[in-house]
Amino acid sequence: MATSLNISDDLLQEALALDEQTTLDALVETALREYIQRRKRLKVLTLFGTIDYDSDYDYKQQRSQA
Repeated sequence: MATSLNISDDLLQEALALDEQTTLDALVETALREYIQRRKRLKVLTLFGTIDYDSDYDYKQQRSQA
């Protein structure tokens, strides 16, 4: 899909210097993949501490069965 983006040339050049990407298309695709990955991790972090286990849950026994 062809899309026109208005991105600062300085920003693009700095990003190209930091990565091994040789084309702007590859650079933008990598940046989007990393952005999506980061956002998904942040969503998982919001779940931290929200899962309650039964009081009789024995994680050591569960590990030994695996």
